[in-house]
Amino acid sequence: MKTKKQDTDLERLEQELQSTREYLQATIEALEISNEELKSTNEELQSVNEELQSTNEEMETSKEELQSTNEELATVNAELENKLDEFSKANDDMSNLLAATDIASIFLDTDLCIKRYTPAAARIISLIQTDIGRPLNDLKTRFPDIDLAGLSGKVLKDLNVVEKEILSKDLTWYAMKIIPYRTTENVIDGVVITFIDVHKVKQADKVRRLATVLDDANDSIMVLDFKGRILAWNKGAQRLYGWTESEALQINFADLVPKDCPEELGKIIDILMKSEKIKSFKTRRMTKDGKILNIWLTASALTEKNGQIVEIAITERDMAWLVETQEG
Repeated sequence: MKTKKQDTDLERLEQELQSTREYLQATIEALEISNEELKSTNEELQSVNEELQSTNEEMETSKEELQSTNEELATVNAELENKLDEFSKANDDMSNLLAATDIASIFLDTDLCIKRYTPAAARIISLIQTDIGRPLNDLKTRFPDIDLAGLSGKVLKDLNVVEKEILSKDLTWYAMKIIPYRTTENVIDGVVITFIDVHKVKQADKVRRLATVLDDANDSIMVLDFKGRILAWNKGAQRLYGWTESEALQINFADLVPKDCPEELGKIIDILMKSEKIKSFKTRRMTKDGKILNIWLTASALTEKNGQIVEIAITERDMAWLVETQEG
């Protein structure tokens, strides 16, 4: 027969067993939950791993693309450097060309401010490097009577070229030309002014006109060296003495002088070499056919810039017209 103590112990053991079962059940459930959570975490980790792998593949692809882009950029950069070298050489060539041609050029922007100029322009308008960006109107030029800014503004407005010959303060003639500055895209980006020294051409033209007048003159005009060789012979001399120009250039002044006037040229040279003027005087000449003429002679010295006498110019007029006038 069970005792009370046994019953108590049994009850206590049953309670412990029940508690153990409940604890075990709770542990099992917690373990299951942990397993579920671990499984879920594992799935998430697997998903993250897949995402990381995908990201890694994308990064690898991006790396390859970036490498390809870098290679393209390197190629473009090399091409750009080549273009810059070509541009620099072209710019140097243009600068040397402008300097070699000695054409004075001024480049203005649309506000008529100086963008660039050639060395020749600096000599004409006294430009310095700090004048870059200054309005043309602010600068003093050697052409006080010419409104360069006004003419440039007109060209910029109507796009018509302006060309004219202008005279500087030091009495030098220039051919001025103002044209619109066009870019390669045919955009008007200012104007270009050029000045070409045409003073020698103008002087040569003046000399040519004078030479024409002298050549067609009725008087005999000839140029001699100190030995009497004929260097120039006009139409008046041909009409008066009978020798053509080609014939006269082969003879000597002495062939025109009668035997009784042999020292005439020497005396003329002596006077001119003393820087003295020769008074016109009456003398005689012999024509190609041997005829003796009374003529009125004027002689002058032809000098170089330093004043040295190099040749002699002689003008002779037939005095027969005077005799005929007196007889009449």
